[in-house]
Amino acid sequence: MTEQLRLMAVHAHPDDESSKGAATMAKYAAEGVAVLVVTCTGGERGSVLNPKLDRPEVWENIADIRRAEMAAARAILGVDQTWLGFVDSGLPEGDPPPPLPEGCFALQPVEVAAERLVRVMREFRPHVVTTYDENGGYPHPDHIMCHKISVAAFEAAGDASRYPDAGEPWQPLKLYYDMSFTRARMLALHKAMLDAGLESPYHDLMERWKSDDSLPDRSDRITTRVPCGQYFPVRDDALRAHATQVDPDGGWFRVPLEIQQQAWPTEDYELARSLVGKPDGIEDDLFAGIRQAAVDPTSQPAPAGQ
Repeated sequence: MTEQLRLMAVHAHPDDESSKGAATMAKYAAEGVAVLVVTCTGGERGSVLNPKLDRPEVWENIADIRRAEMAAARAILGVDQTWLGFVDSGLPEGDPPPPLPEGCFALQPVEVAAERLVRVMREFRPHVVTTYDENGGYPHPDHIMCHKISVAAFEAAGDASRYPDAGEPWQPLKLYYDMSFTRARMLALHKAMLDAGLESPYHDLMERWKSDDSLPDRSDRITTRVPCGQYFPVRDDALRAHATQVDPDGGWFRVPLEIQQQAWPTEDYELARSLVGKPDGIEDDLFAGIRQAAVDPTSQPAPAGQ
């Protein structure tokens, strides 16, 4: 019997799953892959970014509202979701920035915090895990911590000597970093808007990229492009479900879907760890090299430490 493929996406806050890799998840879920979103924090210290909802009663109930938004988004994407239960660290602002709040996610010892994720990995038994790179995609302390515990858990989950009380060992086969925000992609969308005679929402960003060497461009790190343009509408609906976190009239939605689907119809990743080899060229499938192992589970590499 063919084993069901399983994909785990580890994110820092509710709404991150809908802005990073959402179309990929919707695609695989529609194809019968079991998809689990792991949300590290409740987003309790997040901002209200939708001006229509910037009201006292929303701020007072932000934790409950964000849980409800997450439930709506996961239903739209067709995925399962679980909470790790850490507390949002917030995004420190100021020069110098203030200290992080006591007890927040970003201040947890990595080895301690990773145990919760190891437990979920061993229970769900993913073949593929996705998360952020070492910079968190952008330098939010929770995103960086999410990266750290994802790598630690990937390396520990298959080792019977690590976290012995966290369930039976299971070794995921691949770890990917989301690479959707790259200069190449943003430039392609910018040019496509101008070619269509439309105003691009990325004009200022393009100017900053010309003048600011500190802005990252991770285009050369991409190893995998997942064709998922037909699921961009699902992605956008899931993001809109996080109503406090996105302005429906803002830049996220200013590029028409048909232009996005033509100019850049993929979501992109870097293959960071692999137990099934690395591709010679650009992959188009997160499960490349794994599908045969799923058909024949005895071909899966033995867990580390065994």
